[in-house]
Order: sequence, then structure tokens, then C-alpha cells
Amino acid sequence: MKMKRFVSIVLCALLLLPVLAGCGAKTETPAATTAPAATEAPAAPAETETEAPAPLSEDVQKIVDRGVLRVGVKNAVLGFGFQDELTGEYTGMEISLAKKIAEYLGVDVEFTAVTAATRTELLDSGDIDCVLATFTITEERKKSWDFTTPYYTDYVTVLVEDASGIKTLGDLVDKKVGVSSGSTSAKALVKAMIEAGVISGDGFDADTFDPATWTAGVSFAQYDDYPTISTALSAGEVDAFCVDKSILAVYHTDGRSYIDDKFSPQEYGIATVKGSGMSELCETLITGWLADGTIDALIAENGIA
Repeated sequence: MKMKRFVSIVLCALLLLPVLAGCGAKTETPAATTAPAATEAPAAPAETETEAPAPLSEDVQKIVDRGVLRVGVKNAVLGFGFQDELTGEYTGMEISLAKKIAEYLGVDVEFTAVTAATRTELLDSGDIDCVLATFTITEERKKSWDFTTPYYTDYVTVLVEDASGIKTLGDLVDKKVGVSSGSTSAKALVKAMIEAGVISGDGFDADTFDPATWTAGVSFAQYDDYPTISTALSAGEVDAFCVDKSILAVYHTDGRSYIDDKFSPQEYGIATVKGSGMSELCETLITGWLADGTIDALIAENGIA
């Protein structure tokens, strides 16, 4: 009897196995079909939001591969680009902007001191990648180089020795003025004197103006750098020193004064090779820093407001 009961139990168990297996399949099937739906639903938006970064332009990629951003800057303009003679360290608003561009690219920065006469030559030759050197934006210059949205607006004025007695534009009639080669200062001064009515302006043409040949009411002596003009002013070789006020600030020493007039707004922008990827990058960065207050903070920090 015991043997028969054991056999019956075993047979019943064997008969129940397919049923139990079927029940297991029914409970697993809904799990298998619903689980993927739960995980896949949010996945589509995630893929849309996460886009691969745009590749760098060829010229910008070369800078990254090189590991150094080469920037043309001024080395004697307080608040913008100034180099300490003892330490060699550069400071100023434009120096800070150059460092921020390099930081964005993840590279080091190398500064090259430029003048109004050399900055475009070095840019055209590829010795520097961009110019941050109190470079005034003009329609004529925009034909040859790209400029960013202006990051600062200055004015042209004139510095004189107090002993000269020169105080206004009218006092500059028949005087010789020192200017930097390649700058727009001489043309700006002549235009201001014409508009003030202190010279006639006969023969003045903004498109063909040449300070080397202009002698109608005021004349000019051109120099390669600002310290040389300052020395010429002290020596009496010129009667006045004309350039952007921000540049004149370092030469505004005891016994010297600005004339009463300031004129010709000068908008400074970063200059780059025309049509380059560097132009687009600098424009994007400058407009962003103007919008978020970064540039205003740098202006205040460097005391050039």
C-alpha cells in the first residue's frame, strides 16, 4: 500500500509540471514586454538633448594642437596692455581677455608687443593669431581684417606741455603734432579741427588723407612708438602728442595736460584674419562676455571706466 501511494504521488506531480510551467510563462511574459517600454520612454529626449560638440575650425584646431594662443598686444598702455620692465609680466584689460580666450581653448598664451605699424603685418604673416591692442575699428580696416563687436569705446585727445599754453583745438593751428605711424589719430584731429571751424579743411578727403603730406593749418610728425613721441614732446620736436586718451594716460605726467577737447570715438575690437574660424570664435566669446558683465568687471578692475 505504501508503495502504491508513493507511486500515485509521483504520478500526480509529473502531471502537474506542464501546468505549473505554463503558469510561470504567463507571469513572466507581461514583465518582459512592459520592462523595456518603461526604460525606453525617457531615452528618446535624452538622446535629443545630448548633442556632440561642433568640431573646431581648421585654424582654431591648429592653435589647440600647438598648445599656445599667440596674441599681439600693447606693452605701454596702462589699463589695456602694459609690461612691467622688471618682471616682464603683462597686465591690463586686453591681457585678461587674451588669457580668457586661451583658457577657453585650453591652451597657454604668448604675448607679442605690437605697435600701430606692426600689428597687422604680424597678423597677416601668421606670427600671431589675433590682435588685442587698442585697435580701432574702421570701415576701411574691416575690408582687410575681421573685428569683433567693440569691447571698449575711447576718444582721441591731445597731450601738451603746460608751458606751451596750448589748451584747445584752436591753439593747435600751425603747430606740429606727433602721432603714431599707421594710426588714425592725425586724420581724426584734422577732422575735429575742421568741424570746430579753426581750419578751413580745403583739400581734406578722409579716404585719401596722408599725415605725411598734410600741412593745411596743422602738420604731423610720425613715429614708430609712443615713448618716442613722448620724448619728442619733451624735447620740443613736436608741440603736441595726439592719440587715444587711454594710451596718453601713461604719458600724462607732471607738467603736462590734456587739451579741453576730446573727439572721434574709437571703438576697440579683436582683429583676426578675415573669414577665419578664429573670427567666429572671438565674436562669440566677446558678445557673451559683454552680455554677462565680464567685460564691465574687467573695465572697472583696470580703472579705465
